[in-house]
Amino acid sequence: MKNKKIDLLRQKGVNIPNPESVYIDKNVNLDRISGQGVTIYAGCKIIGERSLIMANARIGYEAPVTLENTLVGENTQLNGGFFQDAVFAGNNIFGSGAHVRKGTILEEEANAAHTVGLKQTILFPFVTLGSLINFCDCFMAGGTSRKDHSEVGSSFIHFNYTPNQDKATASMMGNVHQGVMLKQRPIFLGGQGGIVGPLRMGYGCITAAGSIVRKNELKNDRIILGGGFKEASLPRREGVYSQVDMIVNNNIAYIAGLISLNAWYNHVRPLFVHDYFSEELLLGMQKNLADCIDERIKRLKNFYEKLIISKKILLTGTKNNKTASICLHDTALEMLKKAEDIFYKERSLDQISRRGESFVKAIELGIKDKGLYIPIIQNLDPQVAMEGSRWLYGIEEKIITALGICKRKGKPGD
Repeated sequence: MKNKKIDLLRQKGVNIPNPESVYIDKNVNLDRISGQGVTIYAGCKIIGERSLIMANARIGYEAPVTLENTLVGENTQLNGGFFQDAVFAGNNIFGSGAHVRKGTILEEEANAAHTVGLKQTILFPFVTLGSLINFCDCFMAGGTSRKDHSEVGSSFIHFNYTPNQDKATASMMGNVHQGVMLKQRPIFLGGQGGIVGPLRMGYGCITAAGSIVRKNELKNDRIILGGGFKEASLPRREGVYSQVDMIVNNNIAYIAGLISLNAWYNHVRPLFVHDYFSEELLLGMQKNLADCIDERIKRLKNFYEKLIISKKILLTGTKNNKTASICLHDTALEMLKKAEDIFYKERSLDQISRRGESFVKAIELGIKDKGLYIPIIQNLDPQVAMEGSRWLYGIEEKIITALGICKRKGKPGD
Protein backbone atom coordinates (compact mmCIF):
# COMPACT_ATOMS: atom_id res chain seq x y z
CA MET A 1 0.00 0.00 0.00
CA LYS A 2 1.30 3.45 -0.87
CA ASN A 3 2.63 5.39 2.12
CA LYS A 4 1.18 8.92 2.09
CA LYS A 5 3.81 10.07 4.58
CA ILE A 6 6.53 9.40 2.04
CA ASP A 7 4.71 11.52 -0.55
CA LEU A 8 4.38 14.34 1.97
CA LEU A 9 8.09 14.14 2.84
CA ARG A 10 9.06 14.34 -0.83
CA GLN A 11 6.75 17.31 -1.30
CA LYS A 12 8.50 19.20 1.51
CA GLY A 13 11.88 18.55 -0.12
CA VAL A 14 13.21 15.30 1.40
CA ASN A 15 15.20 13.31 -1.17
CA ILE A 16 14.02 9.67 -1.20
CA PRO A 17 15.55 8.06 -4.33
CA ASN A 18 13.68 4.76 -3.94
CA PRO A 19 10.44 5.60 -2.11
CA GLU A 20 8.88 2.16 -2.61
CA SER A 21 11.54 0.61 -0.34
CA VAL A 22 11.31 3.14 2.54
CA TYR A 23 9.01 2.61 5.53
CA ILE A 24 7.69 5.52 7.61
CA ASP A 25 5.79 4.47 10.74
CA LYS A 26 2.33 5.94 11.34
CA ASN A 27 3.51 7.54 14.58
CA VAL A 28 6.27 9.55 12.94
CA ASN A 29 5.66 13.31 13.14
CA LEU A 30 6.61 14.72 9.76
CA ASP A 31 7.11 18.17 11.28
CA ARG A 32 10.17 16.68 13.00
CA ILE A 33 11.83 15.85 9.66
CA SER A 34 13.48 18.76 7.89
CA GLY A 35 12.88 19.26 4.20
CA GLN A 36 16.25 20.91 3.73
CA GLY A 37 18.92 18.69 2.22
CA VAL A 38 17.76 15.45 3.90
CA THR A 39 18.26 12.19 2.01
CA ILE A 40 16.75 8.84 3.01
CA TYR A 41 18.12 5.94 0.94
CA ALA A 42 16.61 2.59 0.01
CA GLY A 43 15.58 0.10 2.66
CA CYS A 44 15.37 2.56 5.55
CA LYS A 45 12.75 2.50 8.31
CA ILE A 46 11.78 5.42 10.53
CA ILE A 47 9.76 4.53 13.60
CA GLY A 48 8.43 6.40 16.63
CA GLU A 49 6.97 9.79 17.47
CA ARG A 50 10.25 11.13 18.94
CA SER A 51 12.24 10.60 15.73
CA LEU A 52 13.86 13.83 14.56
CA ILE A 53 15.91 14.44 11.41
CA MET A 54 17.52 17.84 10.93
CA ALA A 55 18.84 19.61 7.85
CA ASN A 56 21.36 17.96 5.52
CA ALA A 57 21.21 14.59 7.27
CA ARG A 58 21.98 11.51 5.16
CA ILE A 59 20.40 8.21 6.22
CA GLY A 60 21.34 4.77 4.88
CA TYR A 61 23.92 5.55 2.17
CA GLU A 62 25.95 2.33 2.69
CA ALA A 63 23.22 0.00 3.97
CA PRO A 64 19.62 0.20 5.24
CA VAL A 65 19.06 2.11 8.49
CA THR A 66 16.37 1.63 11.12
CA LEU A 67 15.73 4.77 13.17
CA GLU A 68 13.52 4.29 16.22
CA ASN A 69 12.89 7.42 18.29
CA THR A 70 16.35 8.65 17.38
CA LEU A 71 17.27 12.32 17.02
CA VAL A 72 19.61 13.15 14.15
CA GLY A 73 21.33 16.54 14.18
CA GLU A 74 22.37 18.66 11.22
CA ASN A 75 24.86 17.31 8.68
CA THR A 76 24.86 13.86 10.29
CA GLN A 77 25.47 10.71 8.25
CA LEU A 78 24.14 7.41 9.57
CA ASN A 79 25.33 4.97 6.96
CA GLY A 80 23.79 1.67 8.01
CA GLY A 81 22.42 -0.21 11.00
CA PHE A 82 20.03 0.09 13.92
CA PHE A 83 19.61 3.25 16.03
CA GLN A 84 17.17 3.29 18.93
CA ASP A 85 16.53 6.15 21.40
CA ALA A 86 19.88 7.76 20.57
CA VAL A 87 20.83 11.41 20.01
CA PHE A 88 23.34 12.79 17.50
CA ALA A 89 24.06 16.46 18.17
CA GLY A 90 25.25 17.23 14.64
CA ASN A 91 28.07 16.71 12.12
CA ASN A 92 28.36 13.07 13.19
CA ILE A 93 29.35 10.19 10.91
CA PHE A 94 28.53 6.58 11.80
CA GLY A 95 29.51 3.65 9.60
CA SER A 96 27.34 0.71 8.58
CA GLY A 97 26.67 -2.27 10.83
CA ALA A 98 25.82 0.04 13.75
CA HIS A 99 23.91 -1.17 16.81
CA VAL A 100 23.18 1.94 18.88
CA ARG A 101 20.68 1.80 21.73
CA LYS A 102 19.01 3.73 24.52
CA GLY A 103 20.84 6.42 26.47
CA THR A 104 23.46 7.15 23.82
CA ILE A 105 24.53 10.73 23.11
CA LEU A 106 27.11 11.65 20.48
CA GLU A 107 27.89 15.32 20.83
CA GLU A 108 28.98 17.40 17.85
CA GLU A 109 31.54 15.81 15.48
CA ALA A 110 31.82 12.56 17.45
CA ASN A 111 32.16 9.71 14.94
CA ALA A 112 32.31 5.94 14.57
CA ALA A 113 33.38 3.62 11.77
CA HIS A 114 31.65 0.35 10.86
CA THR A 115 30.21 -2.33 13.16
CA VAL A 116 30.13 -0.41 16.44
CA GLY A 117 27.80 -1.18 19.36
CA LEU A 118 26.82 1.53 21.88
CA LYS A 119 24.35 1.76 24.75
CA GLN A 120 24.27 4.28 27.61
CA THR A 121 27.32 5.84 25.94
CA ILE A 122 28.20 9.54 26.00
CA LEU A 123 30.88 10.82 23.63
CA PHE A 124 31.97 14.45 23.83
CA PRO A 125 32.83 16.41 20.68
CA PHE A 126 35.42 14.98 18.29
CA VAL A 127 35.72 11.58 20.01
CA THR A 128 36.22 8.96 17.30
CA LEU A 129 35.61 5.21 17.44
CA GLY A 130 37.24 2.80 15.01
CA SER A 131 35.61 -0.39 13.70
CA LEU A 132 34.39 -3.57 15.42
CA ILE A 133 33.95 -1.94 18.82
CA ASN A 134 31.67 -2.58 21.80
CA PHE A 135 31.67 0.56 23.94
CA CYS A 136 28.54 0.38 26.11
CA ASP A 137 28.20 2.15 29.49
CA CYS A 138 31.02 4.61 28.81
CA PHE A 139 31.73 8.31 28.96
CA MET A 140 34.64 9.69 26.92
CA ALA A 141 35.96 13.22 26.43
CA GLY A 142 39.24 14.81 25.39
CA GLY A 143 40.60 16.67 22.39
CA THR A 144 40.30 20.19 21.09
CA SER A 145 39.25 19.75 17.44
CA ARG A 146 38.72 17.24 14.64
CA LYS A 147 42.51 17.19 14.15
CA ASP A 148 43.16 16.67 17.87
CA HIS A 149 40.65 14.15 19.15
CA SER A 150 40.29 11.24 21.54
CA GLU A 151 40.12 7.90 19.77
CA VAL A 152 39.27 4.27 20.43
CA GLY A 153 41.15 1.81 18.23
CA SER A 154 39.44 -0.92 16.26
CA SER A 155 38.40 -4.19 17.94
CA PHE A 156 38.19 -2.56 21.36
CA ILE A 157 35.84 -3.81 24.08
CA HIS A 158 34.54 -2.22 27.23
CA PHE A 159 33.82 -5.19 29.51
CA ASN A 160 30.64 -4.09 31.25
CA TYR A 161 29.18 -7.29 32.73
CA THR A 162 30.69 -9.15 35.66
CA PRO A 163 30.77 -12.82 36.76
CA ASN A 164 28.54 -11.71 39.65
CA GLN A 165 25.99 -10.65 37.02
CA ASP A 166 25.89 -6.93 37.66
CA LYS A 167 26.50 -3.85 35.54
CA ALA A 168 27.85 -1.42 38.12
CA THR A 169 30.63 -1.08 35.60
CA ALA A 170 30.44 2.30 33.85
CA SER A 171 33.84 3.73 32.88
CA MET A 172 34.84 7.38 32.50
CA MET A 173 37.66 8.43 30.21
CA GLY A 174 38.32 12.05 31.05
CA ASN A 175 35.78 13.99 33.09
CA VAL A 176 32.83 16.33 32.61
CA HIS A 177 34.00 19.51 34.34
CA GLN A 178 37.10 19.90 32.14
CA GLY A 179 35.94 17.97 29.09
CA VAL A 180 33.08 20.34 28.23
CA MET A 181 35.58 23.16 27.68
CA LEU A 182 37.24 21.35 24.74
CA LYS A 183 40.73 22.23 25.90
CA GLN A 184 42.06 18.90 27.23
CA ARG A 185 44.62 16.49 25.83
CA PRO A 186 43.09 13.61 23.85
CA ILE A 187 42.90 10.06 25.18
CA PHE A 188 43.86 7.10 22.99
CA LEU A 189 42.67 3.55 23.66
CA GLY A 190 44.75 1.17 21.56
CA GLY A 191 43.11 -1.33 19.23
CA GLN A 192 42.66 -5.04 19.96
CA GLY A 193 42.37 -4.02 23.61
CA GLY A 194 39.84 -3.42 26.32
CA ILE A 195 38.88 -1.89 29.64
CA VAL A 196 37.33 -3.79 32.54
CA GLY A 197 34.75 -1.47 34.07
CA PRO A 198 34.24 0.41 36.26
CA LEU A 199 37.36 2.42 35.57
CA ARG A 200 38.48 6.07 35.35
CA MET A 201 41.26 7.49 33.21
CA GLY A 202 42.96 10.89 32.99
CA TYR A 203 43.44 13.10 29.97
CA GLY A 204 46.37 12.46 27.65
CA CYS A 205 46.53 8.78 28.58
CA ILE A 206 47.39 6.15 25.99
CA THR A 207 46.75 2.42 26.30
CA ALA A 208 49.04 0.25 24.22
CA ALA A 209 47.44 -1.84 21.48
CA GLY A 210 46.38 -5.22 22.81
CA SER A 211 46.25 -4.07 26.44
CA ILE A 212 43.43 -5.03 28.80
CA VAL A 213 43.28 -2.29 31.45
CA ARG A 214 41.83 -3.14 34.86
CA LYS A 215 42.88 -0.27 37.13
CA ASN A 216 42.18 3.44 37.37
CA GLU A 217 44.77 5.82 36.01
CA LEU A 218 43.83 9.24 37.35
CA LYS A 219 47.12 10.89 36.42
CA ASN A 220 47.23 12.65 33.08
CA ASP A 221 49.59 11.88 30.19
CA ARG A 222 50.46 8.27 30.99
CA ILE A 223 51.26 5.31 28.76
CA ILE A 224 49.40 2.28 30.08
CA LEU A 225 50.54 -1.26 29.30
CA GLY A 226 48.10 -3.97 30.25
CA GLY A 227 49.83 -7.34 30.40
CA GLY A 228 48.36 -10.79 30.03
CA PHE A 229 47.87 -13.31 32.82
CA LYS A 230 50.07 -16.30 33.51
CA GLU A 231 48.31 -19.64 33.30
CA ALA A 232 46.59 -20.41 36.60
CA SER A 233 43.58 -22.09 38.16
CA LEU A 234 42.44 -20.41 41.37
CA PRO A 235 39.60 -21.10 43.81
CA ARG A 236 36.58 -18.86 43.43
CA ARG A 237 33.84 -17.95 45.88
CA GLU A 238 30.71 -17.30 43.86
CA GLY A 239 28.92 -14.08 44.71
CA VAL A 240 31.81 -12.53 46.67
CA TYR A 241 33.11 -9.10 45.66
CA SER A 242 36.67 -7.86 45.89
CA GLN A 243 37.79 -4.26 45.26
CA VAL A 244 34.51 -3.03 46.70
CA ASP A 245 35.89 0.46 47.38
CA MET A 246 37.01 0.88 43.77
CA ILE A 247 33.62 -0.22 42.42
CA VAL A 248 31.68 2.10 44.71
CA ASN A 249 33.97 5.10 44.28
CA ASN A 250 34.02 4.87 40.50
CA ASN A 251 30.25 4.53 40.26
CA ILE A 252 29.64 7.49 42.53
CA ALA A 253 32.16 9.61 40.62
CA TYR A 254 30.50 8.62 37.33
CA ILE A 255 27.01 9.58 38.50
CA ALA A 256 28.30 12.82 40.04
CA GLY A 257 29.87 13.66 36.67
CA LEU A 258 26.59 13.05 34.85
CA ILE A 259 24.73 15.26 37.31
CA SER A 260 27.20 18.07 36.63
CA LEU A 261 26.66 17.49 32.89
CA ASN A 262 22.94 17.86 33.59
CA ALA A 263 23.65 21.39 34.86
CA TRP A 264 25.55 22.12 31.62
CA TYR A 265 22.66 20.82 29.52
CA ASN A 266 20.16 22.90 31.53
CA HIS A 267 22.05 26.20 31.68
CA VAL A 268 24.62 26.35 28.86
CA ARG A 269 23.25 24.28 25.99
CA PRO A 270 19.92 26.21 25.91
CA LEU A 271 21.85 29.39 25.03
CA PHE A 272 22.48 27.87 21.58
CA VAL A 273 18.88 26.96 20.77
CA HIS A 274 17.76 28.96 17.75
CA ASP A 275 14.75 27.19 16.23
CA TYR A 276 12.23 24.38 16.71
CA PHE A 277 14.63 21.64 15.60
CA SER A 278 17.51 22.72 17.84
CA GLU A 279 15.13 23.00 20.78
CA GLU A 280 13.80 19.48 20.21
CA LEU A 281 17.36 18.17 19.85
CA LEU A 282 18.30 19.69 23.21
CA LEU A 283 15.23 18.17 24.85
CA GLY A 284 16.35 14.81 23.46
CA MET A 285 19.84 15.25 24.88
CA GLN A 286 18.40 16.17 28.28
CA LYS A 287 16.10 13.14 28.22
CA ASN A 288 18.88 10.72 27.27
CA LEU A 289 21.14 12.11 29.97
CA ALA A 290 18.35 11.63 32.51
CA ASP A 291 17.98 8.05 31.27
CA CYS A 292 21.74 7.52 31.74
CA ILE A 293 21.60 8.80 35.33
CA ASP A 294 18.56 6.62 36.08
CA GLU A 295 20.32 3.59 34.61
CA ARG A 296 23.46 4.10 36.70
CA ILE A 297 21.43 4.55 39.90
CA LYS A 298 19.46 1.42 39.09
CA ARG A 299 22.65 -0.59 38.49
CA LEU A 300 24.22 0.71 41.70
CA LYS A 301 21.08 -0.27 43.62
CA ASN A 302 21.33 -3.76 42.18
CA PHE A 303 25.00 -3.85 43.22
CA TYR A 304 23.97 -2.88 46.76
CA GLU A 305 21.65 -5.89 46.95
CA LYS A 306 24.38 -8.20 45.70
CA LEU A 307 26.85 -6.70 48.18
CA ILE A 308 24.56 -7.73 51.05
CA ILE A 309 24.73 -11.32 49.77
CA SER A 310 28.50 -11.05 49.37
CA LYS A 311 28.85 -9.99 53.02
CA LYS A 312 26.68 -12.91 54.19
CA ILE A 313 28.88 -15.34 52.29
CA LEU A 314 32.00 -13.85 53.87
CA LEU A 315 30.47 -14.11 57.34
CA THR A 316 29.77 -17.81 56.90
CA GLY A 317 33.49 -18.45 56.52
CA THR A 318 34.71 -16.68 59.66
CA LYS A 319 33.88 -15.93 63.28
CA ASN A 320 35.55 -12.56 62.96
CA ASN A 321 33.08 -10.02 61.63
CA LYS A 322 35.75 -7.30 61.58
CA THR A 323 38.00 -8.61 58.83
CA ALA A 324 39.24 -6.00 56.36
CA SER A 325 36.96 -7.33 53.64
CA ILE A 326 33.85 -7.34 55.82
CA CYS A 327 34.60 -3.85 57.13
CA LEU A 328 34.94 -2.65 53.54
CA HIS A 329 31.57 -4.19 52.75
CA ASP A 330 30.02 -2.44 55.76
CA THR A 331 31.43 0.93 54.74
CA ALA A 332 30.21 0.53 51.18
CA LEU A 333 26.74 -0.60 52.24
CA GLU A 334 26.37 2.35 54.59
CA MET A 335 27.44 4.71 51.83
CA LEU A 336 25.14 3.20 49.23
CA LYS A 337 22.19 3.24 51.62
CA LYS A 338 22.08 7.04 51.40
CA ALA A 339 23.43 7.44 47.86
CA GLU A 340 20.14 7.23 45.95
CA ASP A 341 18.49 10.01 47.98
CA ILE A 342 21.53 12.26 47.50
CA PHE A 343 21.62 11.62 43.76
CA TYR A 344 17.94 12.44 43.29
CA LYS A 345 18.16 15.51 45.52
CA GLU A 346 21.19 16.95 43.71
CA ARG A 347 19.90 16.31 40.21
CA SER A 348 16.61 18.06 41.08
CA LEU A 349 18.40 21.24 42.19
CA ASP A 350 18.93 24.18 39.86
CA GLN A 351 22.73 23.79 40.33
CA ILE A 352 23.50 27.31 39.16
CA SER A 353 25.87 28.80 41.74
CA ARG A 354 27.24 32.36 41.69
CA ARG A 355 30.25 31.04 39.80
CA GLY A 356 27.91 29.29 37.36
CA GLU A 357 25.88 32.45 36.80
CA SER A 358 29.05 34.39 36.02
CA PHE A 359 30.13 31.75 33.51
CA VAL A 360 26.73 31.61 31.80
CA LYS A 361 26.68 35.42 31.45
CA ALA A 362 30.12 35.30 29.83
CA ILE A 363 28.85 32.74 27.32
CA GLU A 364 25.80 34.89 26.54
CA LEU A 365 28.01 37.89 25.81
CA GLY A 366 30.09 35.81 23.38
CA ILE A 367 27.19 34.46 21.34
CA LYS A 368 26.66 36.16 18.01
CA ASP A 369 25.27 33.17 16.14
CA LYS A 370 23.32 30.78 18.36
CA GLY A 371 24.03 27.81 16.14
CA LEU A 372 27.80 27.87 16.66
CA TYR A 373 28.28 25.90 19.87
CA ILE A 374 31.69 24.37 19.08
CA PRO A 375 33.63 27.52 18.04
CA ILE A 376 32.25 29.57 20.92
CA ILE A 377 33.30 26.97 23.50
CA GLN A 378 36.66 26.45 21.80
CA ASN A 379 37.40 30.17 21.89
CA LEU A 380 36.44 30.83 25.50
CA ASP A 381 38.95 32.88 27.41
CA PRO A 382 40.98 30.43 29.56
CA GLN A 383 39.94 32.19 32.77
CA VAL A 384 36.28 32.01 31.81
CA ALA A 385 36.64 28.32 30.98
CA MET A 386 38.33 27.78 34.33
CA GLU A 387 35.40 29.40 36.12
CA GLY A 388 33.02 27.09 34.29
CA SER A 389 35.08 24.03 35.19
CA ARG A 390 35.15 25.06 38.84
CA TRP A 391 31.39 25.49 38.82
CA LEU A 392 30.84 21.97 37.48
CA TYR A 393 33.57 20.50 39.67
CA GLY A 394 31.79 21.96 42.69
CA ILE A 395 28.63 20.04 41.77
CA GLU A 396 30.55 16.78 41.51
CA GLU A 397 32.54 17.38 44.68
CA LYS A 398 29.43 18.20 46.71
CA ILE A 399 27.99 14.77 45.91
CA ILE A 400 31.27 12.96 46.51
CA THR A 401 31.83 14.73 49.83
CA ALA A 402 28.28 14.02 51.00
CA LEU A 403 28.85 10.32 50.42
CA GLY A 404 32.21 10.33 52.16
CA ILE A 405 34.35 8.64 49.53
CA CYS A 406 38.03 9.48 49.23
CA LYS A 407 38.54 12.94 47.75
CA ARG A 408 40.25 13.07 44.39
CA LYS A 409 43.62 14.74 44.09
CA GLY A 410 43.78 18.16 42.56
CA LYS A 411 41.30 20.73 41.37
CA PRO A 412 40.85 22.41 38.00
CA GLY A 413 43.96 24.41 37.34
CA ASP A 414 46.16 22.67 39.95
